[in-house]
Amino acid sequence: MQLNDNKKSVLGVLGVLVFLNIFVWLGVYYESGQKLLRVDFFAVGQGDSMFIETPKGRQVLIDGGPDATVLEKLAKEMLFYDRTIDLVILTHPEKDHVFGLLEVLKKYEIKNILWTGAVRDTVEWQEWSRLIKEAGAKIKIARAGERVVLQKKPLIYLDILFPFESLEEKEFKDSNDTSIVARLVFGENSFLFTGDATIKTEKDLIAENVFLDSDVLKVAHHGSKTSSSENFLKTVSPEIAIIEVGENSYGHPTSEVLATLKQFGIHILRTDQDGDIKIVSDGEEVKINKN
Repeated sequence: MQLNDNKKSVLGVLGVLVFLNIFVWLGVYYESGQKLLRVDFFAVGQGDSMFIETPKGRQVLIDGGPDATVLEKLAKEMLFYDRTIDLVILTHPEKDHVFGLLEVLKKYEIKNILWTGAVRDTVEWQEWSRLIKEAGAKIKIARAGERVVLQKKPLIYLDILFPFESLEEKEFKDSNDTSIVARLVFGENSFLFTGDATIKTEKDLIAENVFLDSDVLKVAHHGSKTSSSENFLKTVSPEIAIIEVGENSYGHPTSEVLATLKQFGIHILRTDQDGDIKIVSDGEEVKINKN
């Protein structure tokens, strides 16, 4: 009887060791096998949330959407034992961008946080301010001219294009035009993230001769007619336009914006119709990932 128990113990230990070995090699394969930059545009309803992962596994989350749906999306895209995100970016502190990040801050370890520091008199802003103080992350206030290097070899970086000046501690009744505008670059490919920036910000960017040309454009403000002017789209000249939108009473995306995008022959994708949208880049071309 004792002999059988010992055999069972040995087999049990061996079984655990085999499992751990497989577990480790799965992680190694995942980290070393991915050769593409991946950008996921999550379908989180009427709000924005984007997840970036570099070939070497650096992870960035831009905005979190209007509810906790982002947690389900992250669980599908990250390995189950991975509870760390390298960088969280809040483009601006409106509920449809910040609320999901509140849940992410509670569930994940965040290494770095980038935001404008703009003040909004809302419950969500107050909770965001409290949680980032407790997170232990390095906090950086966004300002045009800064470059965030996500990976050195091959080089992948985010250029901050807007705001032009520090907005830290400044209060706004509407923070749409405080949105961080950033351009993600990998080799010959680029992605432009615009938050909810309006035509006013678009004009300011063009007037300052900011380099905006990008392969993929995250359409500002869910396709509202207050954004995506003809001159701006002509300047960006994207191949693909992503509209992050859900069921809403605002008429987003508007017929005017859709017509302008079509006028320039831009391929339109919408999270309300297409679900999660995955774009991959090898540094030479971007592709819509159908998997």
